[in-house]
Amino acid sequence: MKTFIRAAEVWLPTADQAELTHGGGLSGPEARAFGAFSQSVRFRHGEGLPGLAWAEGRPLLLRHFEGTPFLRTEAAHAAGLRCAIALPVFVREALTAVLVFFCGDDDEQAGAIELWRNDPRVTTDMTLVDGFYSHSASALEAVSQDTYLPRGTGLPGLAWQQGRAVFMEDLASAPRFLRGETASGAGIERGLALPWPARTQAEYVVTLLSSSRTPVARRVEGWAPGDDPRVLQRGFGFDETEGHLGDAALALDADAGPIGAAYASGVPQVAVQSPEGRGQLVVIPVVSEGVVAEVVALYL
Repeated sequence: MKTFIRAAEVWLPTADQAELTHGGGLSGPEARAFGAFSQSVRFRHGEGLPGLAWAEGRPLLLRHFEGTPFLRTEAAHAAGLRCAIALPVFVREALTAVLVFFCGDDDEQAGAIELWRNDPRVTTDMTLVDGFYSHSASALEAVSQDTYLPRGTGLPGLAWQQGRAVFMEDLASAPRFLRGETASGAGIERGLALPWPARTQAEYVVTLLSSSRTPVARRVEGWAPGDDPRVLQRGFGFDETEGHLGDAALALDADAGPIGAAYASGVPQVAVQSPEGRGQLVVIPVVSEGVVAEVVALYL
């Protein structure tokens, strides 16, 4: 099964906060040469996509690479990568990492990456900043460009209101997803929204929409502390083979693996092989009010 996310990479600030260095990455066989090339690259503050996201202190989405600050266009195109989103992670105002996701652009995939924003100087609603949409989703793109979401409305508005990740496994039947009919017409079934704090006056939400044929990830899990701060509880989970996942707990000890490490450090984690043997794993720390409030695990 080919996932909508084709590659991921983590960029870490050096000790003197002068540059970003490659801190690990994941990709399919077609993008391994791109990953190997990226390991030798460094970005200064404001340089390239990771460096610019760091400098601007907010998520940046590139629908294409030509004519943009992206510096590895030829290598990315050779790997079949056509778009990217960079997500700077700030914990207590300090940058811990920049996480970058890449997507392809072929007729097989159905999905979208969207970047939504509320700028209180302009509107009380959340509106679309930009989005990358598969060929089948042109109608969804048109609808989204004209959509205004009050707090708590729609998938992005719900994540904005709650300040935490929201996953919908069947968008067509989800009453709080306002674009369900249009998404269904494009073959898009799943939706994951991530609130993303920025060092600006605006607030952002990233949404990852995909089909069961080319899902965002083969398995999606959200983990957050419950009554016991030493234990993470699985708040949501869905596996494309197993379906809905029930409750589970993970003790924050030495055996907590990448999920525990991302929660404790605020640094996104990547693993070529997850501890459970479910394939490649990306763990995303979700920050609220300056601290990590939960983590989202994507098994690619």
